[in-house]
Amino acid sequence: MRDAHAQKGLSRPDFTRLIREDLKPSLGVSEPGAIALAVSRARSLTRGAIRSVLLEVNSGIYKNAFTCGIPNTNETGNLFAAALGAVAGDWTRGLAALDGVGEAEAAKARELVAAGGVRVKLRKISSDLYLKATVRTGSDRAEVTIRDSHANITRIVHNGKAIPAGAEKTGVPGEGGSAPASLAGCRLADFWDYARRVPGKEIGFIWEAYKLNLALMEEGVGNSRAVICKELLAENGGGPVSGDPLRSAHAMTAAAIEARVRGLGLPAMSITGSGNHGIICTLPLYARVRAGGGRLPRLKLLRATALSHLVTMFIKEHSGKLSAFCGCAVAAGTGTAAGWLFLAGGDLEQAGLTINNMASGLAGVICTGGNPACVLKAAAALDLADKAVRLALRGLAVEPEHGINGDTPEQTMRNIGRIACPGMTGTEKTILEIMEGKSRRFPR
Repeated sequence: MRDAHAQKGLSRPDFTRLIREDLKPSLGVSEPGAIALAVSRARSLTRGAIRSVLLEVNSGIYKNAFTCGIPNTNETGNLFAAALGAVAGDWTRGLAALDGVGEAEAAKARELVAAGGVRVKLRKISSDLYLKATVRTGSDRAEVTIRDSHANITRIVHNGKAIPAGAEKTGVPGEGGSAPASLAGCRLADFWDYARRVPGKEIGFIWEAYKLNLALMEEGVGNSRAVICKELLAENGGGPVSGDPLRSAHAMTAAAIEARVRGLGLPAMSITGSGNHGIICTLPLYARVRAGGGRLPRLKLLRATALSHLVTMFIKEHSGKLSAFCGCAVAAGTGTAAGWLFLAGGDLEQAGLTINNMASGLAGVICTGGNPACVLKAAAALDLADKAVRLALRGLAVEPEHGINGDTPEQTMRNIGRIACPGMTGTEKTILEIMEGKSRRFPR
């Protein structure tokens, strides 16, 4: 029997499938991973010494990788991600294409960059994810295009001849696949009902996200390169979990995010193509149930996490994958706020109030790429999520007539998306101009 979601064209198994398909391990920030994937795929089709690598990207890819740490190296940025993908990337590993690289491979990548063998071109200001990698050797030219999601290879051209989608077994999720089903016609009530009723065995796979993200968090706690999170750990009594749920959420989330953006060598479980989104959708919920040493109610945690993921996915469907606003804070922050409300025993109406409170206080936070600033934006999102939930549990929220709030929670979430795209297209251009202006003082 089909359940209440059928009127919108999505059944309970559809929601489960969409979450499962969107969850993907990602080594480092997703944009350098996508760059390395595309370049290494193109390189795999060529023979001989590399003559040139050309990377053409949209503004979101360019910005997010601009000063982002590259896993297992001390390097940052678009150029180096492309170079390392060319000399050492393994495209069969998807967004973990740089897994296992070391200093010897990094040295080869530096040589390629120093020789002028890698160029990066900003193709367009857009929230639609796009990148094309072209690798040339003396005898071959290969092009690989990624669109819409970070591992979704949509076109391969080898020596002028297109390789039809599905003509080869690539090992990369999404290559040659069809577009995923849309959440756009769904309601918050659909997500809430799903979270209340879905059997634990159906969403048990979500626990893999906790395994990855908790391991990454521990890497951040113990690594000297992750410095901002150390202060938040100190404020939490020196460890990731204390009797204070909010400070525990700060500490755990900061440690995992900083490990990613500093380029430490463990993957996160991403959602909507972002490891930071995946971290914020999970670890704050874990911190809530662990604070104080209480027993971990795994089924309720998994259900709250499913709700967190669906709310985040819904907002990102309307904002675009990559835009001028900070999806980690605004989209994933709203998702985790809904999850917190669920864990606190709130109801559907209070979940809508929570979303209005988040939209009222956070919708304008900008994205400046994958870097340590993400830690502070996540902390700001968690501070507001805590307040948004506490107010909602008392029946309090900023009313629909104010600001960008809508008459329904779905409309509020759509409005959040509109602020990002098309609303902040000009903002994106200005952010890029500011970042490019620093290139002379901070060469990469």
